[in-house]
Amino acid sequence: MNIVIIEDESAIADTLIHVLEMDGFQALWFNTAGAGIAHLKNESADLLILDVGLPDGNGFELCKQIRGFSSIPIIFLTARADEIDRVVGLEIGADDYVTKPFSPREMLARVKLRLKSTRRQVEPCNAQEQDTLRVENFDYIRGNVALGLTALEFRLLDALLKSSPRVLSRQQLMDFSNMPCEEAYERNVDSHIKSIRSKLQKIELAECLKTKRGFGYYFEKDRM
Repeated sequence: MNIVIIEDESAIADTLIHVLEMDGFQALWFNTAGAGIAHLKNESADLLILDVGLPDGNGFELCKQIRGFSSIPIIFLTARADEIDRVVGLEIGADDYVTKPFSPREMLARVKLRLKSTRRQVEPCNAQEQDTLRVENFDYIRGNVALGLTALEFRLLDALLKSSPRVLSRQQLMDFSNMPCEEAYERNVDSHIKSIRSKLQKIELAECLKTKRGFGYYFEKDRM
């Protein structure tokens, strides 16, 4: 399995590469945000270990960009240990958050855990399973296709599905999803809904997410 590391400290990168390769993983290191995201856009990878403080960008912003095109598991590795940083990191779509200094063996265990929890089923689904929208690892999956939702997108879609066919206002969606205070304004809900609808296209369910003009949004399960 291929692990990508985006980290500007060579000593830390060397430690990660050593412990991963000793366990049979292939590790590829980039010391800038630009080089790392360019690789991820063009090559497949199974997991990303991402620093927050990079010489040419912020790891949080990079995570948001990656979530726009990939559902790859992301583990933040950073010296920023404040609770608010952990919360932000997980809210924007990271799967785990490890602070420096860190235990290489613990990091290896976390890598294995994330890979195990996100690994797709290799057996073919039967017809009923192909049509079922189910939850795995805080993401919605149909057949073998995962939507790649961020944590906030997952909570929004989850609220709509559980409330279907009832219309939820933007304020209700903000409340149900526990949207962070800095993001809690109505037009931001529209942006997240647009992103969810785009991801639903992968499983041909985009038309099920409806807009009730002047009121809010609802999910039409009868069209699944």
